[in-house]
Amino acid sequence: MRFSSKIEKCGLSPMRKFHPYQLEAEARGRNIYHLNIGQPDISTPQAFFDAVKDFQQPVLAYAPSPGIPAYIEAVKGYYDRLGIQLESGDILATTGGSEALEIVLACILDEGDEILIPEPFYPNYNTFVRVTGASIRPIHTTPEEGYRYADRAKIEPLINEHTRAIMITNPGNPTGVVLSHEEMRLMADIAKEHGLFIIGDEVYREFVYGGEKLASLAEFTDVAENVIVIDSVSKRFSACGARVGALISKNKALMGHAMKICQGRLCSATLDQVGAAALYGVDPGYFDAVREEYKRRRDTCMAGLAKIPGVVCECPKGAFYIMAKLPVDDTDKFQTWLLQEFDDNGDTVMFAPGEGFYATPGKGKDEVRLAYILKQEDLERAMEVLAKGIAAYNAR
Repeated sequence: MRFSSKIEKCGLSPMRKFHPYQLEAEARGRNIYHLNIGQPDISTPQAFFDAVKDFQQPVLAYAPSPGIPAYIEAVKGYYDRLGIQLESGDILATTGGSEALEIVLACILDEGDEILIPEPFYPNYNTFVRVTGASIRPIHTTPEEGYRYADRAKIEPLINEHTRAIMITNPGNPTGVVLSHEEMRLMADIAKEHGLFIIGDEVYREFVYGGEKLASLAEFTDVAENVIVIDSVSKRFSACGARVGALISKNKALMGHAMKICQGRLCSATLDQVGAAALYGVDPGYFDAVREEYKRRRDTCMAGLAKIPGVVCECPKGAFYIMAKLPVDDTDKFQTWLLQEFDDNGDTVMFAPGEGFYATPGKGKDEVRLAYILKQEDLERAMEVLAKGIAAYNAR
């Protein structure tokens, strides 16, 4: 039978495709340090569980397609504290940030269109873009330049008659790059000058480690028609399983089209929205503690990587990932070997090979994304195992 040519162009997630090898390794008794998926081990605030537990309605009914009022108001209040004023109609509840992205791209991209995205980028962007019939035109960066991309000279030559939008992740996944206010302003200006949408995937906003003010593209009111913000409770509150996000824009025409899809999928899960609304009431001290914990973990990983000859990486300024160039020929093959053939006293390690984070063929083959989501002592051991694995792999 025949399948869609669009889905045929999509690949498996580089974070999850090694699961069968993982199961085989675990069956052999291996202990695996998981640095491959951004699943935090930070406790979800109790407010989520209390809100769900206290839900008293006799029927678990459909939520309104735009979102339950309590969740929409909670998101509005959060942005108000950032100095950004939103109306209820500027926010749509979604099933995680992923659905928000799918909805936006379905609304703005047609067959043959292009969207500019700095590479390396979150690999699921490939899938979300390709199923629309559009393609990613990558903004090239390198490990040696710290994956920086906010540069007119890099971006404007890539814009053509097929370009519909620029999409950025800030703070960056997988790179940890954090844009300065001036760089955000530049990206917004480029989009406005060329009549493009600019999509800010801002789900890691709280995780910045240099004392930066929490920032959003939504603060640039003069480009409100161009700006689309993707948000989520998944990483912010360590509530990945809740699957509650938000699509935010002041572009009324866009939000009207997005509502067609929101109504078509009926609603985001009612109970999850109830819990998510409660999360936005947690004490701000929660974020201070979480930031400090991730900063310690980042520094632990960087110290371990600094001891491995030939590694190229810059200390990330945000999110909880490190993108690093390793002294191996192919990190995909290296990961397979680590799971099938290597252990150090029963231990091995998983990461996300870098090639899947690129649109340019052949790029990223010697790069990895490491998620520093384990406890400090586990990260110390994981870096030790990685170093021993690299040495053993190259000595074969």
